[in-house]
This record gives sequence, C-alpha cells and structure tokens, in this order.
Amino acid sequence: MTDWLEHSVLIEVNAPVELSWALWSDLEQMPRWMKWIDSVTILEEDPELSRWKLASGGLEFTWLSRITKLVDYQLIQWEAVDGLPNRGGIRFYDHQETSAVKLTVAYSIPTLLGKLMDNLFLGRIVESSLKADMQRFQEYVHKMQQERSQT
Repeated sequence: MTDWLEHSVLIEVNAPVELSWALWSDLEQMPRWMKWIDSVTILEEDPELSRWKLASGGLEFTWLSRITKLVDYQLIQWEAVDGLPNRGGIRFYDHQETSAVKLTVAYSIPTLLGKLMDNLFLGRIVESSLKADMQRFQEYVHKMQQERSQT
C-alpha cells in the first residue's frame, strides 16, 4: 500500500502569462530552475511523453511522464506512467501585465515508509524545495523578460 502526499506553491511573476507559459511549457528547460531535476527529455515518437531524471545527494530517480491535460496559457497536468510515482499540474493565471503560477505536485510513498518517517518532516523538505524552485522560476522569467526587451 502507498500514501500520496501533495504540495502546492503559488507565486506571482512580473511578466505576462504568455511568457510564463512559454518558458514553463518548454519542459526540457526545467532543470534551469528546478534544483533536483537533472534532465527532461521529450520523446520524439510521442511528444506527450517525457523522460525525467531527479538527482540530488547521490540519490537518482527516473520516470516516464505523460501530459494528461493541456490548456494553452492555463494548465499543464501530468502523471508518471512508470518509475517514480508522481502526478501534478501547473496552473497559470493571467493578471494582464503579470501572472500567477501555481505548481501542485503529488507523489506516492510506501505506507510503511510513511509510518517510519515523519510525513510532516518530509513534506516540509519537499515544500521548501518547491518554493525555492518557483522563486528560481520567477527570477528566470524576469531575466528572460529583460533579455527580450533589450533585443
């Protein structure tokens, strides 16, 4: 048996939703702001599938993920189809000149492991990492917006 843990982080981005969407929906760029994501590779034979590699502190996990729902400038949802069990979504909110971006990630851990560990402790680590990742995304969007305005 497994337990699913879920975390959400919402940030305001000082850029239009079109830019936030364009940067996030290019999944292969995600390691630029997501610290634990080592690589993302879109499969040529099926662009809805991507191979993910998470690496940190000697730990390494991989999984194949499928986009389950895509609404341009609004929503990307995914679910792992093999490897590390996870699912989630990224939602975009248009605030005219700015945008809000909400990341929700859920992952499965064995019930026995959950009983041995303090899920609240694990949750705080994951949530803290996601917040830092989203802050890096915010900074990346700002940098890309500045570069675009200079050209």
